[in-house]
Amino acid sequence: MPRAVWVRSDHLTTYNERKKLVSSALESGYVEIVIREEDKELKRIGRFDAIILRGRDLILDDEKIGELVEIRSPGDLANAVALKDKVESVLIEAKDWKVIPLENLIAEFQRSNTRLIASAHTPEEARLFFETLEVGVSGVALTPLSAAKLRDFQKIASQELPRLELEKAMVTKISPLGVGDRVCLDTCSIMKVGEGMLIGSQSACLFLINSESMESEYVAARPFRVNAGPVHAYVLTPSGKTRYLSELMGGDEVMAVDSEGKCRNLVIGRSKIERRPLLLLEVKVEERRFSTILQNAETIRMCTPSGPMSISDLKVGQEVLVRVETGGRHFGTAIAETITEL
Repeated sequence: MPRAVWVRSDHLTTYNERKKLVSSALESGYVEIVIREEDKELKRIGRFDAIILRGRDLILDDEKIGELVEIRSPGDLANAVALKDKVESVLIEAKDWKVIPLENLIAEFQRSNTRLIASAHTPEEARLFFETLEVGVSGVALTPLSAAKLRDFQKIASQELPRLELEKAMVTKISPLGVGDRVCLDTCSIMKVGEGMLIGSQSACLFLINSESMESEYVAARPFRVNAGPVHAYVLTPSGKTRYLSELMGGDEVMAVDSEGKCRNLVIGRSKIERRPLLLLEVKVEERRFSTILQNAETIRMCTPSGPMSISDLKVGQEVLVRVETGGRHFGTAIAETITEL
């Protein structure tokens, strides 16, 4: 599950400083921004989730979603813990995390329905908050000293998605099929060679399909695109859930994954469904067998341990990269249930 990344503007002294920070946050792609109640007009700068700080209450769309708790001593921890399961989010502000054991707070909130959001004044703090106790906090509220300092956090925020473990699967069958409805996902970002999306006919095994980031003899590179597969196939999203390719449309978020398992969020610009010739690809992981269906075209490339390879060149006995799961999925959510997909 992706962790929340807020930007706080309420701590800055002057209105102009706060205005500059909100503007910089929007330009950097942040959409959850904490503002003072007297700064409501800042919402006109652009469309974003304006989390208004009213006293200690956090207000979004006129609904209370949480509280700000300032912790100056270990005794203040009880004030934060008392809000567990009573509000959606608790925003923690501490002057000295050496005095306040963050591990205690994470442990208290770990199995609750309340998100623990920690104010981070430096990139080093943000990294620490995400990594503490391996689980980390539910999110961070970036609290830079100025609009210019917000850029220092960009690398940390872009790495919020955990790395996925990919496995090698041996190809056992490649077989042309008839014609079907294929989905092509055009995103608002440029993908690199070896980066694509996890897609498959079975939720237990998703194949890493490379973006069209490589030129071929027939067409120019389109590095914003993944020729994904037929309408029934699943794709892994940033929430950790799968969605059917047929459901996706412009404005939805998907997840780009590279051959090392590193992930990032992408926004779909458009989804194209077209009638195209199809191909069945079957693989084996240990004794488990899986399959997926792809468009039968040389521009479709699978990510392999040695780099992207066109399905026109792929042969039985070679290996492709996949993500294998146990259990099943219900409405896209992973569940501990025995489900067989053939």
